[in-house]
Amino acid sequence: MTVFADSNVLVYAASGRPADAAKAVRARQIVREEKVVISFQVLQEFYANAVHPRKLALTRAQAAAYCRAWLAFPVAPLGAGTFVRTLETAMRYRISHWDAAILAAALESGCRIVYSEDLNHGQDYGGVRVENPFRSS
Repeated sequence: MTVFADSNVLVYAASGRPADAAKAVRARQIVREEKVVISFQVLQEFYANAVHPRKLALTRAQAAAYCRAWLAFPVAPLGAGTFVRTLETAMRYRISHWDAAILAAALESGCRIVYSEDLNHGQDYGGVRVENPFRSS
């Protein structure tokens, strides 16, 4: 099964913070063992969180190295159709534009599951179901 990973999966996979230990184990398992699709939005969010001093506090070079590694995953294309689907999804489900963009990219990539802790676990958003892979962590 192919899954779409939100940026929090990548952030936890790169985290060395003790508070993130259980989630880091699960995130690393996901990126190692599952068929993962991402988007450039996900990479940008990862990078911003990775270099933030109160989050991962990685150097720019360290964060860039992770981003290059994550580019081994298929990256969802962004076109006019994805953008229009984003607008429609945001309005239909009353969610943020950025969350809707994740869902639209997943659907356009053929993913029916999005791993994220930012959206409602178990909810179906027009053919894409959100699962929080850290829920029991």
